Amino acid sequence: MLAPFLQLLFGKEKLVNVQPAFEFTANGMLNYLKYFISQLIAKHGDVYALGAICGIIILSIFFKNLFTYLSFRVLAPMRNYVMTKLRSDLYSKILELPIGYFTEQRKGDIISRMSNDANEVEWSVMSTLEGLIRDPLNILIILVFLVLISPALSLFLLVLLPLTGFIIGRLSRSLKKQSTASQERLGTLMSILDETLGGLRVIKAFNAEKILQSKFVSNNNALNHIRNRMNFRKDLASPMSEFMGVLVLSCILWFGGKLVLDGDLGLEAESFITYIVFFTQIINPAKSLSGSFYSAQRGSAAIQRIEEVLSAPVTVTDNPGAKTLERFEQCIEFKNVSFSYDDVVILKNINLTIEKGKTIALVGSSGAGKSTLADLVPRFHDVSAGELLIDGVNVKEYTLHSIRNLMGIVTQEPILFNDSIANNIALGIDNVNQTAIEQAARVANAYDFILRKEDGFDTNIGDRGSKLSGGERQRVTIARAVLKNPPILILDEATSSLDTESERLVQDAINNMMQQRTSIVIAHRLSTIRNADEIIVLQKGEIAERGTHDELLMRGGIYRKLVEMQEVR
Repeated sequence: MLAPFLQLLFGKEKLVNVQPAFEFTANGMLNYLKYFISQLIAKHGDVYALGAICGIIILSIFFKNLFTYLSFRVLAPMRNYVMTKLRSDLYSKILELPIGYFTEQRKGDIISRMSNDANEVEWSVMSTLEGLIRDPLNILIILVFLVLISPALSLFLLVLLPLTGFIIGRLSRSLKKQSTASQERLGTLMSILDETLGGLRVIKAFNAEKILQSKFVSNNNALNHIRNRMNFRKDLASPMSEFMGVLVLSCILWFGGKLVLDGDLGLEAESFITYIVFFTQIINPAKSLSGSFYSAQRGSAAIQRIEEVLSAPVTVTDNPGAKTLERFEQCIEFKNVSFSYDDVVILKNINLTIEKGKTIALVGSSGAGKSTLADLVPRFHDVSAGELLIDGVNVKEYTLHSIRNLMGIVTQEPILFNDSIANNIALGIDNVNQTAIEQAARVANAYDFILRKEDGFDTNIGDRGSKLSGGERQRVTIARAVLKNPPILILDEATSSLDTESERLVQDAINNMMQQRTSIVIAHRLSTIRNADEIIVLQKGEIAERGTHDELLMRGGIYRKLVEMQEVR
């Protein structure tokens, strides 16, 4: 832009005194600007015109950079919003999915999809969004100009371009497959890391460091190999597209030049040179577009892995028009209930009535279906056949939130969060006061040990409650259930892994909590369920025996054998 104006200014080119007709083309605009500068020189002198030229340059560069900045102002929030929404949707979906889904998935792989796959989408797709929009437009506009200059030569060009596109496309096709393999390997690495952090004490105790390290290094090296191959292909995109572009340019130069020299094309030499110059402008956007396309291929594999989670079916949902379960008044009833998971029958033809205020104990060997039976009540799973009724109404007719709102669950392994003791006790309860938290802690035999902590109820308990002992963790989870004050309790016996003193404190807390409540107890130590109103003995998913402790002992069946085995121990 600068050279023609300076030539006018320093007398290297004659001033333009006749106003040209304005045309919206590069030459038309340049001729008009030459006329404008010529008029400034004639009327105001050289120095004034030089200042005007400097002003025009500053103004044009200012607007160029202003619009560049504004384009980023539009693109950056859009990219960040898309990623924020993607992560939020993924987390919301994880919270919605039934518990059964996670038995088939590695936790590390789920974390990898949330972190690494989401980052891959951000850098591979969202960061190339500008190029994916801008470069095709640039190429299209240039192609339109080429067709206007010479339709015949452009026809030859439109045969060559799809051919080069096909070659580049063939190279990039395997990139998506490699990217999927890379993300899966990364998920495996995250799973190994998660297992290592969770089981570090066992790993050290059994001198298994080398085994775990070998497993990690093997997967890490495989990931390195896949990523190298991916980068080799990605890095090939730009030089390959440039080489193919120059190859096409050389073909056009030879073919078009031959036609011009022979006079067969009806194209002047100047127009042919303009055609060639215009075509060279395709090469840079084509390089950029092929790079963006390769990045998008990598990102599409990450999107596919995220989509697998987002599109996973939520099998336990509220039915349309589901009503709220306000209170529990009569009984929980299993009518011919069966449950299967992945075609494996876990429970078969269960008939059981749990009346309000009664304590029912579930007994049986490992894998008999005790936990699954208890999980059906809060609808962690839905029955495969038969009906589960609360107060004579099928649980599917109630909302999930209202069913679970009437239940308190204490698991065998305490589930705590990296937060204060008070917040762990008040989990899921809004606007709870400190007095209620303290009272719940007293009922759970937790009040005294909490007060001995440096910050009392505000003490942070660490990851999964690691700063507390086993008995202390269990009593905090019992306090959580007490504060909720539910009419129905589900207890996966909480004392089975505790020392004698902790067991007594926790058992006392459980007995306090169970008063005047309907309780379903999954029993591991049979001595703790002597006073249950009914004991259900499960074997291979079916009810093998039922009755009180004394009745079952008199019968001399499975239950008696289990009791005798534990007494021998």
